[in-house]
Amino acid sequence: MNNNAKPVGLALTHMWVAFAVFLLAAVLGFYQVLERAELIPALTWDEGYYLSVTAHGVIMAFVFTTFFIVGFGYYTAATSLERSLWNPPLAWAGFWTMMLGVLLAVYALFTGQATVLYTFYPPMTAHWTFYVGAALLVVGSIAWIVIMIVMTWQWKKDNPGQPVPLPMFGTTTNAILWLWTLIGVAVEVVFQLIPLSLGWVDTVDVGLARTLFAWTLHPIVYFWLIPAYLALYMFVPKAAGGRLFSDEMARVAFIMLLIFGLPIGFHHLYMDPFQAAGWKLLHGFGTFMVAIPTLITGFTVIASLELAARLRGGKGLFGWLKALPWNNSMVLAAVLALLLLTAGGFGGMINASYAMNAMVHNTAWVPGHFHLIFGGTTVIMYFAIAYYLWPSLTGKTLYSERMARTQLWLWFIGILVLTLPWHALGLMGQPRRIASIPYDTPLVQAWDPYEYGMVLGGVIMTIAAALFVWNLFMTHRRGAAAGHREVEYAQPVHPVLKLPGPLNGFALWNWILAVYMIVDFGAPLLQFFFIETFDATSWGW
Repeated sequence: MNNNAKPVGLALTHMWVAFAVFLLAAVLGFYQVLERAELIPALTWDEGYYLSVTAHGVIMAFVFTTFFIVGFGYYTAATSLERSLWNPPLAWAGFWTMMLGVLLAVYALFTGQATVLYTFYPPMTAHWTFYVGAALLVVGSIAWIVIMIVMTWQWKKDNPGQPVPLPMFGTTTNAILWLWTLIGVAVEVVFQLIPLSLGWVDTVDVGLARTLFAWTLHPIVYFWLIPAYLALYMFVPKAAGGRLFSDEMARVAFIMLLIFGLPIGFHHLYMDPFQAAGWKLLHGFGTFMVAIPTLITGFTVIASLELAARLRGGKGLFGWLKALPWNNSMVLAAVLALLLLTAGGFGGMINASYAMNAMVHNTAWVPGHFHLIFGGTTVIMYFAIAYYLWPSLTGKTLYSERMARTQLWLWFIGILVLTLPWHALGLMGQPRRIASIPYDTPLVQAWDPYEYGMVLGGVIMTIAAALFVWNLFMTHRRGAAAGHREVEYAQPVHPVLKLPGPLNGFALWNWILAVYMIVDFGAPLLQFFFIETFDATSWGW
């Protein structure tokens, strides 16, 4: 593909914004563990800790991920379909809309007017700029959704009966998933939180708000995770020296993430009184179903790695592991990510189980699990994607491959040292989302060793975050010229010549998803318009 036809500038701009805010959020996260361990005092203003929690969560979950995924998606679409990006002006308009949203939200965050944590739960209310900024970030990302769908449609029209390349199929799956996912938080922000923050209404229905946010709260995890799965399917087998074990199984996994990943938000509301137990049970069943595409992914990627290792001379039941190219950052990241996904997935089964969820709800266990999946599996693959793409995007060799491998190991070790104490603290009853525990009891004193371990993990991860950004920056500044380099996607063991329609398109799945969402969210949302509820003022807010 002509290098001039690649959206290099667009992809790089999105990714640099993503990695710049990522480093800021990492520093904010380190501050939080220091403060929780009472090694430093809280910031000078009253809500400093909560400002940090909000900024860290919002930047990591919305800003970092959205900019990275959009930039990665544009580059993947152009290179996998081998055609120019459709409508670059629309893509740039989406970028600047997102940037305007970020600037508005940053104003609210760092002036202390948005200490509402990561979840948008009224009656806690931020300054109107925070919510308008969040809305603009979402609106800007819709340009990417449109471009991905149009490019897939155009390619299918020009290539009738041909399988859509797997990288584009996965990217478009994620675009459609994000389109469905953003509806909940967008409706909450536009029709409840913006009017409330501007003083146009005195109160809002908090039960309706939490239900709408539950629409988005868990599916957004798969919006983050699908790019990591894309790298596992697209880049890892090729980097290991082999082929993808099964193209079809990858497509099935993407479709299952789309269908089962959306209507499952109520497992975040198990302890809330706003929904009946039957609806929670239905969402709980759906939550367990998401384990299936994860298991499919794990099996397919490990099978691909084993195939590559045996082609390299690996022998024996486990001896093939030695033959893997451990000096390749993509392969190393994949193995580390799968290990973290295994640990994080175990915690997810605990959270999805009603009785066990009751024991760990709102304790330190929850951020422990969340950081294993997001900070572990997802982010470590984002690192690997950046290391892999940077020479293609910049035309320069990576500044230091050795630094890249060291950074991946540090992040892996740091995330374990950070999150394992959190899991233990959760089982010991330490609550989350509070700045301090003002009690001097044997129970609280028993937390100290785990909190110090948590701080050590924060130190290691902050160093790893800095090394990552430094390596990319120095590649830009001092990297040796690499010349023209094409992105190489893994080919399947058995070439895909023809696919059934459902594995090559999305019409059927959108209809199924529409019915599923109506069943899962129809009555739970409509009830708020037909029954008398308590408003926030009656709670003393």
